[in-house]
Amino acid sequence: QACGDGDALAIGGNHFIHAIRRNIDINIILFNNQIYGLTKGQYSPTSKFGAITKTSPYGTVEHPFNPGSLVLGAKGTFFARSLDVMIQLNEEIMTSAALHDGTSVVEMLTNCAIFNDGAHKSLSDPAVRADRTIVLRHGEKMLFGKDNNKGLVLNGLGLRAVTVGEGGYTIDDILTHDAHSDNMGIHMMLAEMKGPDMPVALGVIRDVKDITYDDGVRDQVKEVMMKSKIHCMDDLLNSGSTWEVK
Repeated sequence: QACGDGDALAIGGNHFIHAIRRNIDINIILFNNQIYGLTKGQYSPTSKFGAITKTSPYGTVEHPFNPGSLVLGAKGTFFARSLDVMIQLNEEIMTSAALHDGTSVVEMLTNCAIFNDGAHKSLSDPAVRADRTIVLRHGEKMLFGKDNNKGLVLNGLGLRAVTVGEGGYTIDDILTHDAHSDNMGIHMMLAEMKGPDMPVALGVIRDVKDITYDDGVRDQVKEVMMKSKIHCMDDLLNSGSTWEVK
């Protein structure tokens, strides 16, 4: 299911969060260009605070959604994020999403050349991308930077970006990404990570197993059928309250 930040998070927000909550076995690709592109440039639920658009000529006065936080807040079992220009990473992510049993959500940071050109340029520009983004892969150290010498460590109750070899930090101090962990707190911190000194997390942030809506309904029907005294139409017609008409 492909959708945009406008239709998925605004008029379709109810369907979006409940599909995730129920863990229905579908794959959702959320194209986030921080604007209503097809309907001519209104600000969307992900437009930056103060964004000047067709419907906010003096700047928006709303705080935007973070799709990752929304997905995890709805108890999502799979969330990933990528940039539209990172083709190889997108192939990896979409393969993982397709293999996931349950609702997978991939937030694709895309560019709308007409109404919001350059929305993600601060991340997608090859000159700065390595220092401003971090590609997470399960089981690998959370390293980033053009020299791959920066990493993420736990700093109290939050994350901190450090340079390996400085301040006493070694490679052993750098966190290892665990996309399958039940600890949603780390996944939430990664999804919300931003700031001048912090990279934006890309890749599969969360991928955990849980019962799906599809499996739950199937198993429930099987259990009811096994316990039921009704196995054919005659059983049904002769069940419950019956009357003999004379």
